[in-house]
Amino acid sequence: MNLFDRFGRVVKSYANAIVSSFEDPEKILEQTVLEMNGDLTKMRQATAQVLASQKRLENKYNAAQLASEEWYRKAQLALQKGEEGLAREALKRRKTYADNANSFKAQLDQQKGVVENLVSNTRLLESKMQEAKSKKDTLKARAQSAKTTTKMNEMLGNVNTSNALAAFDKMEEKVLAMESEAEALGQLTTNELDGKFCVQCSRLVLMSLT
Repeated sequence: MNLFDRFGRVVKSYANAIVSSFEDPEKILEQTVLEMNGDLTKMRQATAQVLASQKRLENKYNAAQLASEEWYRKAQLALQKGEEGLAREALKRRKTYADNANSFKAQLDQQKGVVENLVSNTRLLESKMQEAKSKKDTLKARAQSAKTTTKMNEMLGNVNTSNALAAFDKMEEKVLAMESEAEALGQLTTNELDGKFCVQCSRLVLMSLT
């Protein structure tokens, strides 16, 4: 899998992870950011390697160009001195270096396109990383709130309100019964005292008459 395929997979994985509802959103966010950070590091390393390779090619190209120009001057100098054999040998070497320079130039042009793509994709992934980091805490908080709400709803759903209300009704009946019993006992006590006072009053009246 080349870097561009890997980059596409990372971005797609990031998008799928955010909308997935079959896994823990908090774990997905953490794992996604970790994966993106790892791939970003690898892309930066790859870009650095390609840039280093490009620099080596530039040095080889410049060296070949200078050598080609130097052998061309030597060929001209040999002709001026009438040394045609040396001139022909110098021109052969000049052609060799010129061919090398052309080959390095073609590789450089191709390498520049690769570097541009790598830099562009690295910047895009960096942007996605910043977006993921800025949204991670907010999304985690929302996910935690949703989990808490779901848990509360499940707890409320497990509460048997009918039994609870029936228990309260039963307790109310017991309290009413206790209140009625207390009231009845109070009434009986009052009647008994009234009777005793009446007896005492009757005795006093009889004693006063005798």
